[in-house]
Amino acid sequence: MNLTQKKCIPCEAGTPPLEESKVNELLKEIPAWTLKNEHLCKKFKFKNFLDAMKFVNSVAEIAEQEGHHPDFCVHYNKVEIELFTHAINGLSENDFIVAAKIDSAKSV
Repeated sequence: MNLTQKKCIPCEAGTPPLEESKVNELLKEIPAWTLKNEHLCKKFKFKNFLDAMKFVNSVAEIAEQEGHHPDFCVHYNKVEIELFTHAINGLSENDFIVAAKIDSAKSV
């Protein structure tokens, strides 16, 4: 099943983060996302500040629908997004689901 068709499932403390082999497998489904300190990261560039903020608002809607919230930073027309699962202090499938949905929102 495509990541954009999946729904995030709440993780509880004590759940182990994804193993490296699974992380590498899922990374293939979200091109241009990178690993940085065991977090998923991606930078997006827009025409102007307003377009960047529209994108941030669309990411906020995705996050609320999924119950899984990324960290992001806005620099005028650039948005940096970072995903990881706080409850397990690592990556879960939820991070990859949200990343894929963010990519879908960007292409709209």
